Amino acid sequence: MSVTATLIPETADGRRVRAPRAPKRSVSPRKRVVNALLAAAAIVVFVMSIIPVYWMINTSFLPNNLVRGPVPRFFPVEPTLRNYETVMFGDARSSFFTALGNSLGVTAITIVVALVFAFLASIALARFRFRGRFTFIIAVLIVQMIPAEAMIVSTFRLLEGWQLLNSIIGLSIVYIAGVLPFTIWTLRGFVNGVPIELEEAAMIDGCSRTGAFWRITFPLLAPGLVATGVFAFIHAWNEFVFALVAMSNASAHTLPIWLQSFQQVNTTTNWAAIMAASTLIAVPVVGFFLVVQGRMANGMVSGAVKG
Repeated sequence: MSVTATLIPETADGRRVRAPRAPKRSVSPRKRVVNALLAAAAIVVFVMSIIPVYWMINTSFLPNNLVRGPVPRFFPVEPTLRNYETVMFGDARSSFFTALGNSLGVTAITIVVALVFAFLASIALARFRFRGRFTFIIAVLIVQMIPAEAMIVSTFRLLEGWQLLNSIIGLSIVYIAGVLPFTIWTLRGFVNGVPIELEEAAMIDGCSRTGAFWRITFPLLAPGLVATGVFAFIHAWNEFVFALVAMSNASAHTLPIWLQSFQQVNTTTNWAAIMAASTLIAVPVVGFFLVVQGRMANGMVSGAVKG
């Protein structure tokens, strides 16, 4: 007998009795109109968000004379890779690949060091009580309120005194100091969201305090680590002002500074090449988000099951 047959009761004469269907929930006309308006608004927001990206990619494959023409080109009918060749092997004052390496180095150092320090600080603030804890929390909040532009001169003098101008390490220190207060505050909220009773239950089952933390609490903090890592990545990848001040040598330029110098090296603005450069700069960002998105979803699901 099938499983379905065993679940359906039968009458005395052998006929199966179907379970009554649940009544469909009626949706009022007003709610339907609201849902339709929300869906239309979401479509408009999506289209408005995707059009600039599409236009950037479309322009990067067009010849420059067609970009400047009176007729807009919505599709690259005769696509060309000459703009990408100009970007990667052109006569800009600094090499694209050198700037790409500098940006990758600064971003990687910023993410790793910021996450390590922020993780340790958030654990200390959320799990332990010590003298000066409240003062430290207030200091973290106050530091976040100070605009970064107000510290450009002092930062430049500091890096100059340490002989870290035009250095990836020096710029990474600046970026770490900039993202650390936010990452500490964000991770502290995630740590507070994990009940301490989970660690205590694991310790009752035989785990040590350290083992309970790494086996129970640390996996549940994956969404927080990924979220703060994304913030550190965006800050280090796109930052312009401090990189312009601290990285004056052409060989030390990061990608935003390189893009500015690439635009200035042309007598007339080569919009097609600039769009190609912007597309190349966006490719690592898209790849990073594709990887992080899956890890973030896995971490959230894992935390939900264990919670």
